[in-house]
Amino acid sequence: MEHPDTPTPRIYVASLSDYNAGRLHGVWIDVDHDADELQTHIDLMLQASDEAVAEEWAIHDYEGFGPLRLGEYESIEDIARIGRGIAEHGIAFAHYAAMFPPTGYGELDQFEDSYQGHWASMLTYAEELLDSLGMDPDKCTGLPDMLRPYVSIDVVAFARDLESELWVSEDSDGVYVFEP
Repeated sequence: MEHPDTPTPRIYVASLSDYNAGRLHGVWIDVDHDADELQTHIDLMLQASDEAVAEEWAIHDYEGFGPLRLGEYESIEDIARIGRGIAEHGIAFAHYAAMFPPTGYGELDQFEDSYQGHWASMLTYAEELLDSLGMDPDKCTGLPDMLRPYVSIDVVAFARDLESELWVSEDSDGVYVFEP
């Protein structure tokens, strides 16, 4: 899979006891590891707290997750799974995960089957798809020569229709296309 350099996704986890006492105490954790390793980092952060009872934590910030929005109390298992997916497949995995509610993260295993690629636009995707099918939008083959000047493929409409049939996530770098 092609993907540009993607920063390692990470979360800032804070001790809620410290936060409620008016202090910031937390740690940035790279989340491209398994859930047990993430939990170990969280436990070490809580143990280092000045609060007598520091047991609860929350995610107060994150980066490297593209369009995916995380809540304060996301499951560590889900965070680790998404973090490993981004590390392996790039930001396209975050775009895919953002299409599901947290209860739908079981679908993340389908990423490799679903991901079609990244293009500058849906129009570019449509043009390349037609090209891969051997279709020239301006020279529809299989027609009598006298009809060819009158027939062409409306690539803009084709791109629009494709977008309604596929899962498409857009950002400033273009579109990520997924087969539902």
